[in-house]
Amino acid sequence: MSRTPARAVDRCPCPLPAAAMLTLLFDGIAYGMLLFILALGLAVTMGLMHFVNLAHGAFAMAGGYITVLLMQRLDVPFLVCLPLAFAGPALLGGVLERTLYRPLYRKPHLDQVLFSIGLVFIAVAGADYFAGSTQQIMQLPEWLKGRTEWGSGAFMLGMGHYRLFIIALCAALTVGLQYLLARTRWGSRLRAAVDDQRVAAGLGIDVNLVFLSTFAIGSGLAGLGGALGAEMLGLDPSFPLKFMIHFLIVVAVGGTSSITGPLLAALLLGIADVAGKYYIPKLGAFIVYSLMIVILLWRPQGLFVRQGGRK
Repeated sequence: MSRTPARAVDRCPCPLPAAAMLTLLFDGIAYGMLLFILALGLAVTMGLMHFVNLAHGAFAMAGGYITVLLMQRLDVPFLVCLPLAFAGPALLGGVLERTLYRPLYRKPHLDQVLFSIGLVFIAVAGADYFAGSTQQIMQLPEWLKGRTEWGSGAFMLGMGHYRLFIIALCAALTVGLQYLLARTRWGSRLRAAVDDQRVAAGLGIDVNLVFLSTFAIGSGLAGLGGALGAEMLGLDPSFPLKFMIHFLIVVAVGGTSSITGPLLAALLLGIADVAGKYYIPKLGAFIVYSLMIVILLWRPQGLFVRQGGRK
C-alpha cells in the first residue's frame, strides 16, 4: 500500500478534540524531526559550502533502499541497518564530492542545479532498474509497532512507538551535531573555511578535507533520514523527486547558516502538514505552502541568518 506524508497521521480513535490535537501535535513533531534530518545535509551544502545540490534526495533514497533490502533479503536487524544506511551514502557522497562535485564549486548556481538534477534522474533510473518500480515495504521490529496512550479524557496522548523512536533519535542527533559544529575543532575549521577559504588555507587548514568530510556527513544524514522515513513516507524510485520540494521548503524557510533555523522550520511545517491533512485533507498542501509564503515575506533570508560569512 502506498504511503504519503498524509499517512504520517495515526488517526486518533478518541472523538475528543483536545485529545486529537495532542496526538496530532506529537505526530507533527515526529514528521518534522524526520524532515529536519532529511533536509539537514542540503542546508549544510547550500549554506556552508554554497553548493546547490538538488540530488540530496538521491542519498536519502539510497539509505532507504540499503535498509529495506538488507532487512528483506538478509534478515539484518533494523538497528544494525541504521548505521549502514548512514555509512553507505556517506561513502558515496565522499566519492562523488571528490570526483564530480568539487569541480563545480565555483561554477554558477545554474550549472550546479542542472548537474544535480541530472544525477537525480540517473539515481531514479538506477533504482527502478535494480530494485523495481514497486513500493518497498519495511517490516518494523515488534518493539517499534503499536502505540501507547498517556493520560485520560481530553488530555489523552496517543504515541506511536516508531514515531517516539524517531523523535528521540533525531533529538539526540540534533544535540550531537550542534556540539560538533560549535564545540569541536572540526566545527571551528569548517566555519573558518566557509568564511574565507584562502585565509583558512593560509592558517594550515585543509579546506578540501573539511569540505569532503562535511559533504560525506550531510549525505550520510540524508541516508539515515531515508532509512527512518521508509516506513512513514514510503520508498520507491521517485522518492528524490517526490520529496525534493519538502527539503527545499525546510531550507528556504529555516535559512542555511545554522541548524537551528532548519530545525524550527521543519517542526513548524511538519505540524502544519499533519494537522492540515487531518482536518482539511483537500487543502493540506495549501496550508504548508501558505505558511512558507508568509514566513518568507516576513523574513526573506530565513528564520536564522549568520552574519559575516563570505562565499
